[in-house]
Amino acid sequence: MKISLKQLRHIILIISLCLLSAGIGFWWGTHELKLIDGKWQLGSKQISVKKVDIVNTTAPVGKNIDFSLFWQVWSKLEEKYLIKEDIDYQKMFYGAIQGLTASLGDPYTVFLPPQDNQQAKEDLNGSFEGVGIRLGFNDDNRLLVIAPLKGSPAEKAGVLPGDLILHLKDEAKGIDEDTLGISLPDAVKKIRGPKGSKITLTLLHEQDDDSYQAEIERGDIVVPSVEVDFLENDTVAHLKLSRFGELTDEQWDQSVDKIINNPKTNGLILDVRGNPGGYLSGAVNLASEFLSSGIIVRQESYQGEKDSFSVNRKGKLLNLPMVVLIDKGSASASEILAAALKDNNRAELVGMPSFGKGTIQETEDLIKGAGIHITTAKWLTPNGEWIHKKGLEPDYQVDNDLTKIDEDNQLQKAIEVLKGII
Repeated sequence: MKISLKQLRHIILIISLCLLSAGIGFWWGTHELKLIDGKWQLGSKQISVKKVDIVNTTAPVGKNIDFSLFWQVWSKLEEKYLIKEDIDYQKMFYGAIQGLTASLGDPYTVFLPPQDNQQAKEDLNGSFEGVGIRLGFNDDNRLLVIAPLKGSPAEKAGVLPGDLILHLKDEAKGIDEDTLGISLPDAVKKIRGPKGSKITLTLLHEQDDDSYQAEIERGDIVVPSVEVDFLENDTVAHLKLSRFGELTDEQWDQSVDKIINNPKTNGLILDVRGNPGGYLSGAVNLASEFLSSGIIVRQESYQGEKDSFSVNRKGKLLNLPMVVLIDKGSASASEILAAALKDNNRAELVGMPSFGKGTIQETEDLIKGAGIHITTAKWLTPNGEWIHKKGLEPDYQVDNDLTKIDEDNQLQKAIEVLKGII
């Protein structure tokens, strides 16, 4: 079989641009191009790509890209790297794609190899083994604790919201590295591990000059999406929304029914502290529980399109007086929910400024189990404010004394504000 130089250039270009997104082979006509033992093979014929002139190859976006450097580095690694058994072509291929997404400088735009993609989906189920930390990034793209989960090994070890994670050490995994430049999926994979195993995190509290180390033994982490309890002689419903996941709607409906069926309830505190967010559609659905009409969130896409999302169903808690609790761990969809209730004059906010994640990621499954998260839009509050890297400002700013774990000043303030409304 003969193949033209133009066709071969096109094949190489597609590989280089990582449009395959997973796997080392794809179909060209009736023959599959594969990388076998470091050699490119089309059907039964071996092809040398090292001698092909691909200078000034035209990429799909219309830019002239010289990919010869990419292949030169690949070739040098094949030829000269000392420890040959460490050369893993699949990992090199995935690594190239991960580098492509990382070059954008957006920690939320990431390529997920099959194992990482599956792990991301399991997170939505709310059950896994690990230390129990919600992760994010600060303004400098440094790895940050959004919030430790209540009762988790991380919380018991003294990890606090806002802590920077500077270094990871896990002897069993062979990890001893700083976190500068780490991606979110990579951080999750390295910090998570089987129950009973240990990892040492080097952390830095906000406002502190000196870091500290926390050795944490991993355990079973089960995260309920929604919980409700009743305060002040059952007159105040405390509705805790911890995350947006696959079971959120079911648990939400059950909790709402408990509130409705409690004849003593005359006020509601919606608590989204430590909630790292989820899908925009989930925020719209839950906000509709409290609003009879109005815009919940606005969106501006990468194509310049502007959309708004309004109340999409008849809620059950339209008239119950309420306030919303937020903190620096409230991010993404939980910020959308809180902002919608604030801007529509449905509730006041109590607590501390929220995290400030004002972008939206589109998630896609790719071939062979891989996936990609791409920042495709930004969201704005109903009043048109973009709170990215700023967060929502509470109407009543109250901080908790972290040295007094049995006291919740923010919750007490929320009760006080609610009593003034009832």
